[in-house]
Amino acid sequence: MDRQHVVAFTGPWDSQVVATSVHAGHQVRPDLAEVMILPEADRFREEDPFTDQIAAAVPSRMITPTSRFEVDLNRPRREAVYRTPQDAWGLQIWRDEVLPEALFHESLRTCDSVYAALAARLDAVAERGPFVLLDVHSYNHRRPGPDQPPEPAVDNPEVNLGTGSVDRSRFGALVDRFARDLADPELGCGPVDVRENVKFEGRQLAWWVHDRYPRIGCVLALEFKKTFMDEWTGVPDRDAIACARTNLAAALPGLATELAALS
Repeated sequence: MDRQHVVAFTGPWDSQVVATSVHAGHQVRPDLAEVMILPEADRFREEDPFTDQIAAAVPSRMITPTSRFEVDLNRPRREAVYRTPQDAWGLQIWRDEVLPEALFHESLRTCDSVYAALAARLDAVAERGPFVLLDVHSYNHRRPGPDQPPEPAVDNPEVNLGTGSVDRSRFGALVDRFARDLADPELGCGPVDVRENVKFEGRQLAWWVHDRYPRIGCVLALEFKKTFMDEWTGVPDRDAIACARTNLAAALPGLATELAALS
């Protein structure tokens, strides 16, 4: 199978700050689409639409048009393909409930090919010295229903900064600087509620980078609360997306400064 649709790389990849948005995509390959019964709106709700537009603040990035329901690139390989409802929040995804074995293994091969392609890019980045990968995601905060109030802000920051597997002895000053800059009311579009590891700590992509590039790679897993869209209708707020992208861009110079200090 031609896997060129799964990911693409854009930008020069000559910087020490790169980005991914591995759940932004909505495409599924034809053989999976034939056996998928999950309504498209439900699938869209569990994806991270428009996060690729936020990640576009970073010139060098991996673009993922493929849905997490084909392969979830932020889960360990053994969990990367949703085979049963238990793998995906109880959702009935496949016509016969369980994804057929052949399709399952094809998706695993896709997972392997994506990580191999990313490794080739990051190996070159790591040869130049310490780097940051901004892993851009989003999360729902209105799960009780479209007519219900949003979940309390005290437990749902505007941006959750996931650093659970970051080597703080090496990158602690960088993490703190980034959090301050992203929240700074004088930068970007104004003040942002940024808190660390409140809802998410980063997962497979962060684990993989930190294991492959110890003391060299630093993944900051960014979960933007879906205030930039209506999570039930899927309608985006273009101004809010642009603002999130501007805020992220405003924090990039600080990252460059901290990386230079580490080098």
